[in-house]
Amino acid sequence: MLKLDGCVIENGKFSLRADFAVEAGASIAIIGPSGAGKSTLLEAIAGFRDLKQGKIFWDGYLISKLAPGKRPLAMLFQDGNLFPHLTVEQNISLGLRSNGRLSIDERSEVQFALDRVALSGLGDRKPAELSGGQQSRVALARVLVQRRQMLLLDEPFAALGPALKAEMLDLVAGLLTETGTTLLMVSHDPQDARRIACQTILVADEKAHPPAPTRYLFDNPPPSLRDYLG
Repeated sequence: MLKLDGCVIENGKFSLRADFAVEAGASIAIIGPSGAGKSTLLEAIAGFRDLKQGKIFWDGYLISKLAPGKRPLAMLFQDGNLFPHLTVEQNISLGLRSNGRLSIDERSEVQFALDRVALSGLGDRKPAELSGGQQSRVALARVLVQRRQMLLLDEPFAALGPALKAEMLDLVAGLLTETGTTLLMVSHDPQDARRIACQTILVADEKAHPPAPTRYLFDNPPPSLRDYLG
């Protein structure tokens, strides 16, 4: 279980409160108006932003004092952060070792990840030789090889067309079902939440509200969400 206990997160003059728990293995969407603090919330959970107040726990263990790389999670950002001068295999290898020097077993893990995201045979290509959807698959494969207990997605598929985005969301959902990984996914699109998330966290009015069933939340939106959805 992920638990944010009395957390206050600051980003410049902006402050966000968060006090909620997420069950292990759940798929959670994070939605709210632009500038409400959705990415700020993920950054705090990942360790890229310090807490002003409160604590973060995973399975009862305090993780809010751990460096980002020591936390039981992987994070996929909006632009994918692929290195253009490296091959697909080399980019994925960075998920295992920062120097890219892998053992035989680790190389097998990279190939397995390529297979899982349907990019088998493309490992020697550079990102520029791939489509946008294929680049997103490479970035996803890089977080898969890390085998972390939580996956944080900060709108990594926002630049894709509707069909490709739906395909990537379905791929993520399938992989999470296989591994039991906990998902927290920032999105501005209610359809993304409906497609993949059993529960949704509304971030609005300087607060990250506790997870609520996705269908219920969108069928009965509070005023702040109703204003956002129009």
